[in-house]
Amino acid sequence: MAVDYAVIVVYLAGMLAMGWWGMRRAKSKSDFLVAGRRLGPWMYSGTMAAIVLGGASTIGGVGLGYQYGLSGAWMVVTIGLGLLALSVFFSARIARLKVYTVSEMLDLRYGGRAGIISGVVMWAYTLMLAVTSTIAYATIFDVIFDLDRTVAIVLGGAIVVAYSTLGGMWSITITDMVQFVVKTIGVLLLLLPIAVVKAGGFSEMKAKLPTEYFDPLGIGGETIFTYVLIYTFGMLIGQDIWQRVFTARSDRTARWGGTVAGTYCLVYAVAGAVIGTAAKVMYPKLPSADSAFATIVKDELPVGVRGLVLAAALAAVMSTSSGALIACATVANNDIWSRLRGVIGRGAGVPGATEAAGAGGTGAGGTSADGAAADGAADGGGHDEVRGNRAFILIMGVAVILIAIALNDVVEALTVAYNLLVAGLLVPILGGLLWRRGTAAGALAAVGVGGVAVVVLMVVYGILANEPVYYGLLLSLAVYVVVSLATEPTDPAVLSAWRERLAGRDGHEGGRDGDTSAAGGSAQEPATV
Repeated sequence: MAVDYAVIVVYLAGMLAMGWWGMRRAKSKSDFLVAGRRLGPWMYSGTMAAIVLGGASTIGGVGLGYQYGLSGAWMVVTIGLGLLALSVFFSARIARLKVYTVSEMLDLRYGGRAGIISGVVMWAYTLMLAVTSTIAYATIFDVIFDLDRTVAIVLGGAIVVAYSTLGGMWSITITDMVQFVVKTIGVLLLLLPIAVVKAGGFSEMKAKLPTEYFDPLGIGGETIFTYVLIYTFGMLIGQDIWQRVFTARSDRTARWGGTVAGTYCLVYAVAGAVIGTAAKVMYPKLPSADSAFATIVKDELPVGVRGLVLAAALAAVMSTSSGALIACATVANNDIWSRLRGVIGRGAGVPGATEAAGAGGTGAGGTSADGAAADGAADGGGHDEVRGNRAFILIMGVAVILIAIALNDVVEALTVAYNLLVAGLLVPILGGLLWRRGTAAGALAAVGVGGVAVVVLMVVYGILANEPVYYGLLLSLAVYVVVSLATEPTDPAVLSAWRERLAGRDGHEGGRDGDTSAAGGSAQEPATV
C-alpha cells in the first residue's frame, strides 16, 4: 500500500500547491468568484464536467449499477441531460448577464425585489450540497487509511477549504481541471476495463445476472421521471452550476464547452453502471450497494493503479465540494449579508448604506438598473472585495465541516436541498428567462408557496417520497402564473434593461476586470485560459 499512499499524498499536496498558485491570480472580485470570466473552451469543459460529476455520480453511480444494472446509469444521465439543456438553450444568455449569483439575475429580471428570499433558498441548497459532498470523504479515507469518520471529514474538508479560500475560483478551476484528468484516467481508462475483464467480459456478465440487469428501463419509469425532475431541472438553476457558466469568456464558450461536458457526463454514466454491474458478478452479496466501488478498488486493482483510482474518487468528491463551497459563500456574502448590512445601515442612518446593500448585485429595494451598475462597481474595492469573499469561504467551510460531522443521513439532507431548490426556484428562474409577463409578485409568491408546500408535503409524505417535489412544483407554477397575470406587468424600463443585458449590449463590466463582453469583446482582448 505504500505506493498507493504516495500517490494519494502527492495528489493532495498538489491540490494545496494549486491553491497557493490561484491566490496569486485572484486580484479582484471577478478573479476570485468567476476566474475573471475568461476561461477558454477546453478549461471550461473540464471544470464543468468536474463539478457536476461528484461522489454521488462516481461512488453512487457504481452503487446504482450494482443494484439495478445498466439502468443504474439514469441518475448520472439526467445530470448530463440537464447540463446539455442548460448549455444549448440558456448558457449564452446567462453568460451575457455578467452577474455573480442566480439571485442577482432574478433582481435584474424582476426589478430588485426577489433577490434576498431566493438567496436564502439557494444558500440552503448549496450549503447542504457542500455538506453531503464533504461527508463522502469518510468513505474514501476509510478505504485508503482506515481513518476515523470525523478525522476523515476534517482532513478532506480542510484541504478543500484551504485551496478554495486561498485562490477562490482560480484555485478551484485549476484543481478541477486536474481532477477531471485524474477521474478520466482512473475511472474510464483504468477501472472500467479492469472491472469488465475481472468479471469475465460482457458475455459472462449476461450469463450470471438476471436479464433485467440489462434492461435500459429496469430501474423504473417513476424513478427516471423523478431523476429528471430533480437533477435535470436542478442543473438548470443551481448556483454552483451557474457560477461556472459565469467563468466562460464568451457565450460561444459557454454553449459549446458545456455541450462537451454534458456529453462526457453521459459516457461517465454508462461507465459507472457497467462497473457496478461487473461488481455484482464478482461480489453478489455485498451488504450495501454503495460499497461496490470501494470493494472492487481494494480487492481487484494492482498496486499503484489502486492509488490512482482512489485519487479519482477523491477528485470527484473534491470538485463538487469546492464548487458547492464557493457557491455557498458567494450567495451568503453577495445575496444575504451585503443586503442585510445595507438595510441595517440605512436603518441606522449610515451614509453609503444603499451602496453597501448593492455590493452583491442590487440593493434590497433597488431597481434593475441599479443592479446592473452595482456588479461592476463592486469590484472597485479591489483586494477588500477579495478579502471579504475569502473570509466567507473560510467561515462557510468551517460550518460545512462541523455540520458534516454531526449529520448522519446524507440522502435525506440532499433530498431536502434539491426539493427546496426545484420547488422554490425553478419556476421563477425559467419563467423570468422565458415569459415576459412574469412579475416580481408572481416570482415571490412562487418561491414562498413552492418552498412552504414542499416542506409541509415532506412532513406528510416523508422526506424521500416523490410527491412533495411533484406537488410543490405544480403549486409554484400555478401561483406564478395566476399572481403574475393578476398584478401589474413588470416596468417597461426594467424589461428594457433586462433585454439589453441578455443581448450583451450594455458593455457591463467590460474593461473593469479585463472581461470580454458577449457582444464582441472589449477594446483590449484579455488573456484567456
